[in-house]
Amino acid sequence: MTSLKGLGSVKFCEASNGLEAIERLALISVDLMILDLNMPEMHGIEVLQFVRAHKTYRDLPVVVLTTRGDQRSREEAATSGATQYLTKPFQAGDLLAHARKLLAEE
Repeated sequence: MTSLKGLGSVKFCEASNGLEAIERLALISVDLMILDLNMPEMHGIEVLQFVRAHKTYRDLPVVVLTTRGDQRSREEAATSGATQYLTKPFQAGDLLAHARKLLAEE
């Protein structure tokens, strides 16, 4: 993700859908998840709920980055445990700043 290249030596992993995201969590150790709500196979809220229900990932920072800017989507993400919520289009610097802050808090 080019928006996060300013993080230096951070490694990135992508998933094309919600189920793949959960599978990758089981295989790869991650420090931060950037999650879209609009995904095939499994909605982003379902992924977020899985992450928060699983003790291994319960404290994983999750930034929701989505086109959904409505209040209902924001509230649902917050209730489900999103750490941050950003809407597309977004400024690359905003995402980078949130990522730096969340990674520093670990």
